[in-house]
Amino acid sequence: MGDLNQLEYLKNNQSLTNGPILEIGSKDYGNSFDYRALFPDDNYIGIDLMEGKRVDVVADISDDFNILASKLGDNSFKTIICFSALEHCKELFKVCSNIQNLLDDGGVLFVSVPFSWEYHKFPEDYWRFTPEGIKVLFPDLEFIDTHTMISTSKIGEMKNPDDEFYKLDMAPRDGIRKKRYGLLAGIIIKILKYFPFFKPIFNYVFLMPPVAVHMDGIKRAFSLGIIKK
Repeated sequence: MGDLNQLEYLKNNQSLTNGPILEIGSKDYGNSFDYRALFPDDNYIGIDLMEGKRVDVVADISDDFNILASKLGDNSFKTIICFSALEHCKELFKVCSNIQNLLDDGGVLFVSVPFSWEYHKFPEDYWRFTPEGIKVLFPDLEFIDTHTMISTSKIGEMKNPDDEFYKLDMAPRDGIRKKRYGLLAGIIIKILKYFPFFKPIFNYVFLMPPVAVHMDGIKRAFSLGIIKK
């Protein structure tokens, strides 16, 4: 998925990166971004299931680890970028274990996954994710909660996740109490809800549903003193 919010997230946290860098799912399908261009001075390897532009190594991230590591020259990586890939991995827990094992101690994983997205085969579409689900998948990593973002389909619309993320509670009493809108708006909403034309609008609880989750996690961060509570 060519998502400008993914590119913006990576740029905003670029200071965490070091080489060598591994990008998972690097093939250019015409709507993806060249993340490699952000790191011209680093050793950068892009892997994908198929040959193509920006693919340095053809490899299956769900292979047995020894096979995968051999294809990558038995190297470990200081930075791994995994954007819009995990939802297509049938053997999800094995894939995430492989990623952790490829990441060097103190290395950082950048992961971006769909929270709410259209069904899209490549070759198949299996999963949707929450921030807490990502933490379960990568138990060896310490994720930086202040960096965790949820974005909508609007470019640049990202924020830290919370229970109120883009929620529109159209119950006038609750809306006024939670200061989503004022008394006048609450009265107008209450009146309009009686008209059949407006019922579908005011029964819709999300203005712009969260589309993607963006996170970065550091391997063995506490033992290295990288993150402070």
